[in-house]
Amino acid sequence: MLPSHDTLDQPATTAQVLRRFRVVFNAVRSHFQQVENQVGLGSAQVWALSVVRDQPAIGMGGLAHSMDIHQSTASNLAKTLLRKALIRMDKAPEDRRHVQLHILPAGLAVLDQVPGPFAGVLPLALGKLPAASLQRLDQDLAELIVLLKADEQAGGIPLAEL
Repeated sequence: MLPSHDTLDQPATTAQVLRRFRVVFNAVRSHFQQVENQVGLGSAQVWALSVVRDQPAIGMGGLAHSMDIHQSTASNLAKTLLRKALIRMDKAPEDRRHVQLHILPAGLAVLDQVPGPFAGVLPLALGKLPAASLQRLDQDLAELIVLLKADEQAGGIPLAEL
């Protein structure tokens, strides 16, 4: 439900904004829990699995880029999927130092059970915002990050992993 125009005309209080953050975080956490309960995998693992399905022979760098995460995080996600026999990893024929990831039938079966979206509800919702709203939100969150003196490296960790 969108806020009414009356609410938008009033100055926001710290408590109101904090409440909205809670609503967002609870929606995200709820989706993560639903996915994990349904298929026994974390949301980041499911997202990685869907990327491997959608981009056959993707490498670790490509997986990291597609998910906007650090390469070591992508590697850890892939290792978990390998251990669970949901993907396979082959050496790239043109350069044996690189690997190619491929989804296995068991991985496809997992994705068939997942209540989407694979990347999570927050990226989906952000993608539906008008460009001007997304730009304002980005600027406002950047200001908040400075005030928090937060480590921006945390931006490379999927929410499901926090």
